[in-house]
Amino acid sequence: MIEVLLVCGKDGAFKSCNASGHAGFAAKGKDIVCAAVTELLRTAVQVLQKTEGMTVKTETPSRGKLAFSVEDNGCSMKIERLRCTADFIRLGVTNLAQEYPANVQLRELSE
Repeated sequence: MIEVLLVCGKDGAFKSCNASGHAGFAAKGKDIVCAAVTELLRTAVQVLQKTEGMTVKTETPSRGKLAFSVEDNGCSMKIERLRCTADFIRLGVTNLAQEYPANVQLRELSE
């Protein structure tokens, strides 16, 4: 199972995301659930990286693990970008978890 932990601030702004595990839906290289989660999270990382003034830290310590976080969320325009990023991850992973409940799980923390 892929477990995704989404951490947001009290204002709903994205702070960090940590995904680990394998979906186990199909054989390696043919797992559509794994591919979908991976692409959702990679897209979120790229959106943040393309945001001027945003510092994004990423970690991929091993296959089946991805963690990323932001450091700068000071101005209001960035806060909106961070809220949208959190919404994107939440909605995308929730949809996958509803369709493939044995393969994907989303947990969310608010700080």
